[in-house]
Amino acid sequence: MLLIGGAVFVLISVVMGYMLEGGHIEALIQPYECMIIGGAAIGSILVSTPMAILKDTLRQLQRLLSPGPSRDDYTKLLAMLYQLFRLVQQTGVMALEPHVDDPSQSTILGKYPYFLKRHGSVSFLADSVKVMIIGGIPPHDFEYLMTEDLDVRQKEELHPSAALNKVGDALPGLGIVAAVLGVVITMGAIDGPASELGHKVGAALVGTFLGILASYGFVQPLAGSLELRVHDEGQYDQCIKGGLLAVAKGLAPALAIEFARRIIPEHVRPSFEETEQACRAARSEAQAAA
Repeated sequence: MLLIGGAVFVLISVVMGYMLEGGHIEALIQPYECMIIGGAAIGSILVSTPMAILKDTLRQLQRLLSPGPSRDDYTKLLAMLYQLFRLVQQTGVMALEPHVDDPSQSTILGKYPYFLKRHGSVSFLADSVKVMIIGGIPPHDFEYLMTEDLDVRQKEELHPSAALNKVGDALPGLGIVAAVLGVVITMGAIDGPASELGHKVGAALVGTFLGILASYGFVQPLAGSLELRVHDEGQYDQCIKGGLLAVAKGLAPALAIEFARRIIPEHVRPSFEETEQACRAARSEAQAAA
């Protein structure tokens, strides 16, 4: 995993560089400094962040340990949409109602477990299809409606990364707090031997070091990863939006799928031939089942 490997690389690079310059690792082991900085950071995020966002932060952190949508996931999505769009072409949009009312029992959607486990995507598709079923909405208004929906979802998904960024910004300051407290302790022992004073000053400076390292080496990069993952995941729903909008404009299923395919990021976008092959296989499977 790049996430874990990168964090380990940062830690090893800093510690090894310090030791090669003649530093002693035991001087960096300051549990009370860690308690001051870590406790203050946790307290600040609890004060500034609602419980719903905290839960969402934990969920997104767990999601970082798994890969985002792959080329195969997008190929299956396009094949699924193609089957839905062919159904619209053959029997009308009303035929989609049983599929979106209970997606897990749908003969089309139920075959795609990756899509079903993305509850936000399932909800977006179902709500958008129900608007199409109601009818009477021009394509440009339908596009605006879906865009607003996705914008709201994305803003909510970006709250955890914003919260982590605030903590990252605060960590150098919290490190200074720990260092100042260490200086206060040092001044209280000013009459002691020089070796003891040096140890206390070193411990105080470690607080500043830990705050800066935690901020720029771990927390802010982690916040950046969360933000990039949100945008990456959002392209999956953008693909659904592109296909639905093309169908609402009256385009044939094959053209609607091409509109959806072009929205997919290039590094995971199936080729035209791969998409055509997947759609053909899905159509053959549906005909055999019928």
